[in-house]
Amino acid sequence: MVTLGLVVAEFNAPVTEKMEASAREAAAERDAEIAETIHVPGAYDTPLAADRLARRDDVDGVAVVGAIITGDTDHDQKIAEASYGRLTDVSLDRDTPVALGISGPGMTPEEARARTDNGAKAVESAVQLAEELQP
Repeated sequence: MVTLGLVVAEFNAPVTEKMEASAREAAAERDAEIAETIHVPGAYDTPLAADRLARRDDVDGVAVVGAIITGDTDHDQKIAEASYGRLTDVSLDRDTPVALGISGPGMTPEEARARTDNGAKAVESAVQLAEELQP
């Protein structure tokens, strides 16, 4: 059985709550256990929480969910670049799969609501990669 950590960005909560629910459903379907869930303010805050979970001996992989919706500036692009890069660093530095379930940037609220299944996709990716990498 694969044991996961789950990071949920709370910004855009109507979307990310559904993403969290789809992540949990996918974990149950894949017979994966979610050892701990950390809720953070937004996508920018996810790398630290992912790193904390990836350090745990009982965590085989981490799934990260969030939604970055476009605004009047390019702020969403900057948040995505920073978050995505640091999440990749966590995965490589900790030798632990960190699966990206953050949708965006450049999305409208409607597009974000249509992508709540990214929570499930992140869990499925984390489980698959953790199984592949287990000795």
